[in-house]
Amino acid sequence: MTVLPTLPVLLPILGAALTVVLGTSVATQRVIALTTLGAVATVAGVLLVAADRTGPVVAALGGWAPPVGIALVADRLSTLLLLVSTLVALAVLVYAISQRIADYGRRMASSTFYPMYLVLSAGVSLAYLSGDLFTLFVSFEIMLTASYVLITRRTTTQTIRAGMTYVTVSLLSSLLFLTAVAMVYAATATVNLADLSERVQTLSPGLRTVLSLMLLVVFGIKAAMVPLHFWLPDSYPNAPAPVTALFAGLLTKVSFYAMVRTQTLLFPHDQPWTLMLWFAVATMLIGALGAVAQNDINRLLSFLLVSHIGFMLFGLGVSDARGLSGATLYAAHHITVLATLFLVSGLIVRRTGTVALDRMGGLLRTSPALAVLFAIPAMTLAGLPPTAGFVAKLQLLQAGAEAGVGSTVVAGVVIVASFLTLYALVKVWVRVFWGTQAQTVEDPDPDDELEVGTARTPWPMYAATAGLVVVSLAIAVFAGPLSEVTGRAGADLVARDGYRVAVLGSAP
Repeated sequence: MTVLPTLPVLLPILGAALTVVLGTSVATQRVIALTTLGAVATVAGVLLVAADRTGPVVAALGGWAPPVGIALVADRLSTLLLLVSTLVALAVLVYAISQRIADYGRRMASSTFYPMYLVLSAGVSLAYLSGDLFTLFVSFEIMLTASYVLITRRTTTQTIRAGMTYVTVSLLSSLLFLTAVAMVYAATATVNLADLSERVQTLSPGLRTVLSLMLLVVFGIKAAMVPLHFWLPDSYPNAPAPVTALFAGLLTKVSFYAMVRTQTLLFPHDQPWTLMLWFAVATMLIGALGAVAQNDINRLLSFLLVSHIGFMLFGLGVSDARGLSGATLYAAHHITVLATLFLVSGLIVRRTGTVALDRMGGLLRTSPALAVLFAIPAMTLAGLPPTAGFVAKLQLLQAGAEAGVGSTVVAGVVIVASFLTLYALVKVWVRVFWGTQAQTVEDPDPDDELEVGTARTPWPMYAATAGLVVVSLAIAVFAGPLSEVTGRAGADLVARDGYRVAVLGSAP
């Protein structure tokens, strides 16, 4: 069992190596990539069951025991998010293969997509399972390298500009992250998270505050927390639909996970965290208002992505087991629903040939299946009952009501942001699916080799999107058992001792 935490990292790396060696056979690359992600999803499911039954599963790499050696830790929080993230990555890969973005359009095959896709998956897995700050830093650099290649595969002016914005901001946050790691090590002589959970408490309050804020800024940039979100709406909409879906579903949530892990383990709060609640309010409202103002469907979804990061920040700001449980459940549902909406957006743009909402219309008659694929995740994101979004928001609202006056006010903002989300998505529905279809369509990117403005859509693209819709519905159907798992995960985050004992083998 202690070997299992290494497999979600090792399998994608080995798969990436095989796809490079066998780069001349695109079909073989596809089989390797799909098989690898399927295996990772299976391992993640086994780890989730094991962690929920017996506690965190720890793998000490190289035979060196923590805190000296590197440890991979699979607990309830990390394995749940890893499982959902891998299922999303698998569905998005099927979509990408069918759209032919994996083969760089219709003109030529490419040997870079599958290796980079698997390397990104390895980085995501490593981030969820990292047991120390430096390994967490390495995982983000792995994700940065792979994601930059994926976001700039189409060498157009827009994609290069978006890629430069993305990589510049990411490198800045990486520099801050490395500085924070160095400061933590200088102050405590360790970077192991379990060991730091005790040693950080011996530091002066001022130094603890500085270290906490530095890590908050680092992960706030990567998670697109307002006011550090400016890069995301300019970067994500310029990537192909499956790449944007992958980034929207995984990368921001990995950063939120890192924020939760470090802040709860190293800098715990016994009372609601006022600063985080303010960040949550700003993120929810500014993101939702930005979405309402958009005419570009991808920019609208990007701003909604920012807004709903604020819902998770609210759960972190409440700083109790119920709030963290709600944030975990919301993150799991958000990974799925945002990826689904961006995939649906790709299908819409493929049929209409434009990203402008005011140039669309009439798809309810010509493509009712596409209307259903949009309506279900849209209702889930808006939090309409009985969807998974409603269940997660209800947990957050209950946590806010129990936490005190300040949290209750923020809970009111959750309701306002939810109505703004509903308004933005209704605007998309009205303009895309009602009315008459525009007579003239335009290719949003003339240099894009992917086929747009056509009704010819491979069925696996619909099947992959429908698969994610089924996953989001399953989260709602099994909301009871999942809420129990996330409840235990929230209790673990507040208690902290279970994590430390599992890694170091001794109580503080």
